[in-house]
Formats: sequence, C-alpha cells, structure tokens
Amino acid sequence: MNKFWNWVRNEDTGQRSLYLEGVIAQESWFGDEITPAAFKSELNAGNQPITVHINSVGGDCVAASQIYTMLMDYPADVTVQIDGLAASAASVVAMAGTKVCMSPTALMMVHNPWTNASGDAKDMQKAIALLDEVKESIINAYEIKTGMDRQSLSNLMDAETWMNAYRAKELGFCDEVLFDGEEPSEKVAFSFSSRVAEVQLMNRVKASLPEEQPVSTEVPAAESSAAPHGTTEPTPSAPPASPDPPRVRVLYADTRLEHLRY
Repeated sequence: MNKFWNWVRNEDTGQRSLYLEGVIAQESWFGDEITPAAFKSELNAGNQPITVHINSVGGDCVAASQIYTMLMDYPADVTVQIDGLAASAASVVAMAGTKVCMSPTALMMVHNPWTNASGDAKDMQKAIALLDEVKESIINAYEIKTGMDRQSLSNLMDAETWMNAYRAKELGFCDEVLFDGEEPSEKVAFSFSSRVAEVQLMNRVKASLPEEQPVSTEVPAAESSAAPHGTTEPTPSAPPASPDPPRVRVLYADTRLEHLRY
C-alpha cells in the first residue's frame, strides 16, 4: 500500500493533524478495498477535532471523493490548512473542511476532469458522458462550500483557474488567509486562466504585426491614354512578390502556444 497521508499527534494536547502530500493515490481507488479502509480506520481512531494539511497536485477522483465524504462524515470539526497547493482533486478534498485556511503564498486550482479512453465512436461518447457526470459531482462539492451558482463554477473549471489565497477567499473556496493580522486597505485577489492567457497573448501578437497595405491595380490616367502612332507602350512590370511575415509570425506563435498547453 502506497500511503500519501501521514498522521501526527501532539502528545501534549492530543490534537491530531493529517498531512496529505503529493499525489492523492498513485493508483485508482476504484475497486481498491484495502487502501480506503486503512485511511478510514486511521481517521476514525479518534473523535477530536483534526487539522488537515494539504500540499498536493491532485490525483484520483474516486480517492478524492471518498476522502471528502469521510471528512464530511467525521463527528468533530475538520480544519483544512492549504500550506502550498491544493490543485485538481486536492481542491475537492479541501472543500470538506469545517473551516478552510490558506497560507498567503498558497494556490488553489480547479479544472475539468480528464481520462484515457480507447474504442469506437460509441466508446468515446460514453467516455464524454462519464466525464460530464464526474464534473457535475465535483461541482456539487464546490457549490456546497462556496454557494456559487453551478454555471459560474463550471466556467472556472473550463478555464483551468488558478487562485491565490485572497481570490479563493473572495470566491468562497477558503474562509481565512493565515498570518493575515490587520486588514490592509487593499488585497491582491488574483486568479489565472490558461485559456484567457492564450487568447490575450495571441491578440497582443497580432496587434504588434504591421498591417498589410492593399496593392492598387488602377492605372493612372496619363498612362492609360493612347500611345503615339508608331511607338510601343512599355508594359508595366509587376511589383516583386514579398514574403508575408505577419502570417509566418502568427503561425510560429500558434506553434509555441500549442507546446505551452502541455
């Protein structure tokens, strides 16, 4: 059993702390009877308030769902403390906190679930339907905690949104920013969307390119008059073809953005 959690007990106060670090379940909990049972047994070894420290990139949706449910069902208060990162499935676990706190340097990230699939068109349609249902189940947890409407939450997931502590608090994903002290006049609430960033970058690239000047095909009146008898009117030569740097540059930018998405 590959444990990604660790319990620490304060011998003086009896307070228990649960540390969730790294990937939440290297292997899926779907069909796993041993690992979830071990986690539940250790969780229920006491009934006093606990603190859950999270620093995780996420992981298995089934494992996150079971941990979320176990923490929600715990008989005492659960304080979630995001020390560094609560991304993807880890953000779902964080929603189980009676109180969710974030370090001022911590980040939270929400996005759409993904999976691997193979087969024919019907198999792909089934995979899409499965992902849609998984997304709805994740939105359930976010909605209970934040009180936001489902469409807004769905939009945040579509955009793969990164939030600093103050932005997460503003949206209701967390309740308190640690070490905050007195409230300053302004807080920097920041969230980042990868798709919005791509669009903004492309708009800036295109705006910086020189506009193409249209080539006039009209012949001046003086040149269009009939040539004197016995003389040959020179045929105007076509302007030399010039490369189209704007299109080339935009193409290169698109290629770079494709690499940045992975």
